[in-house]
Amino acid sequence: MIELLIAARKDAGLTQSEVGARLKQRQTFVSKYELGERRLDAAEFLTVCRAIGANAHDLIKRAEDSM
Repeated sequence: MIELLIAARKDAGLTQSEVGARLKQRQTFVSKYELGERRLDAAEFLTVCRAIGANAHDLIKRAEDSM
């Protein structure tokens, strides 16, 4: 799932700093969940998806299909 979030962020042409700003968080917040040092709860996941312009349902479906 994290790899899909990273790919979606990069596909959107966004840096970690830009995503952090959209989330009203520091860049380190983005870095920590992308490195797996911090987990996202469901609400945070949806917020991150909105911030990067990704469809949460599609990301979850792709993650399930890759299992």
